[in-house]
Formats: sequence, structure tokens, C-alpha cells
Amino acid sequence: MELITPYLLIGLKSVTIYIFIIAAIRLFGKKEISQLSVIDLVFILLISNSVQNAMVGTDTSVQGGMAAALGLFICNAVFRYFLRRSEKFNTLVQGHRIILVHDGVVLPVGMKEARMTLGELEMTIREHGVNSIHEANLVVLEVDGNVSVLSKDFSHKTVTRRKKPQTQHNP
Repeated sequence: MELITPYLLIGLKSVTIYIFIIAAIRLFGKKEISQLSVIDLVFILLISNSVQNAMVGTDTSVQGGMAAALGLFICNAVFRYFLRRSEKFNTLVQGHRIILVHDGVVLPVGMKEARMTLGELEMTIREHGVNSIHEANLVVLEVDGNVSVLSKDFSHKTVTRRKKPQTQHNP
């Protein structure tokens, strides 16, 4: 009897691809996934299609698909377990919150790390009902891609998804 069956191999290849995709998203900017644009959606669809053969090869059987899915479910459960148990692992995989504004002052280091422009920051702050950066006590890009804004001496908090700037047409 073979040590590694074809279905176990499919499961292991699926886990490898899962880990690769997590690392690639983390490396190339997880923050961009918080709100999908058309380009992001197409990208994700193409990535999933491009790695399919790497996971199942020529096996298009139901069992092959189930082996790939089972490998992904198990890997996902293991990742979630370690995300809950280890703060270091959680930060490595998901990143950390980034402070963009503190006491009305833009923090250039945070802006650079978040890959956010001043225009995007101003738009986000206005979406929270705060007129200007100087009126914001604290603006944080959260780990999940949400932006939190505290204003009015830290007593008013709002949270919205980070949006990508849309092209404006001037008449």
C-alpha cells in the first residue's frame, strides 16, 4: 500500500496553495481586500482558477474535489485555532492596526504603512461625519480593513469600511 494516496496528495497540495495564498495576500497588501472593486474580484477569480490545477491536477473526480476541499477545511480550522491561541501568529498572518491620525495630526509612518493617500484619509474622515483631520482625535485602520474614527474628545466613535477612491468626472 502506498504511503501517500492520490487523495492525500491532493489534500496536501491544497494546503500548500492555501498557505501560499495567505502569504501572498499578506505580502501584497491584505488591506486592499477589505472592500472589493471589480479589479479585485477579477483578480481573486483568476487566482482561484490558476491554482486549481496545482491542487487537484488532472483529477476532476468528485473524490478529488472533496479531498481538496477537506484539506482546505482542515487547514482553515488549524489556522483559526492558532490565530485564537497565539497573538504572535495572529499578528504575523493578519497584521496589526495602524494609527493614521492622533490628536488631529496625520502620522506619515502610518499612512505609508497603510498605503493610503491624504485624499483617501480626508474622504474617510468626512464619511464618518468629521469635517477635517484636525477634528479627529484618533483614526485607525483596523486589522480587518475597517477604519475607526474617534472625535469630540474621544467620545464619538464611528467605523466604516475603507473605500477605494472612485474616479470623478468634472463636467
